[in-house]
Amino acid sequence: MAATTFSHEYTYTIPPARLFKASVLDSHNLFPKLLPQAFKSIEILRGNGGAGSIKQINLGDGKTLSFLKYHIDELNEETYTYNYTLIEGDALSDKLEKITYEVKFEPTANGGTISKMTSKYYPKGDYVVNEEEVMAGKEKASGMYKAVEAFLLQNPEAYA
Repeated sequence: MAATTFSHEYTYTIPPARLFKASVLDSHNLFPKLLPQAFKSIEILRGNGGAGSIKQINLGDGKTLSFLKYHIDELNEETYTYNYTLIEGDALSDKLEKITYEVKFEPTANGGTISKMTSKYYPKGDYVVNEEEVMAGKEKASGMYKAVEAFLLQNPEAYA
């Protein structure tokens, strides 16, 4: 079955460089500190955190999902582009082969960021991707980025 694609755009008041540093380059340190109820830890299992690395997100107790493991396909600090593939974890279950994500941070005229995110869900067999579940996941991710934005607004020297 063909992949199902979803695209979303979000806007933030923080410039792309700071948002990228905080939410991509240092996510393994920052997310568990900002959102300890959601993230137990984020570990780099292979590599140095750049392209080719594998990271595992260990989610908080009582969450529907317990862990997510993903491969970093591309990480470009000059273009603020981050592409990765979810390769293992509860989100895939027996219904999905993988999920790929493409994230690009672009500057806005007022000094903020437009985050363009595309996700592709690759189903196993004749499974049909549930758009409502995908949207619920996108809302959680948006909340995560909003927490990073709030932290950066409160700490103007952080990730400068």
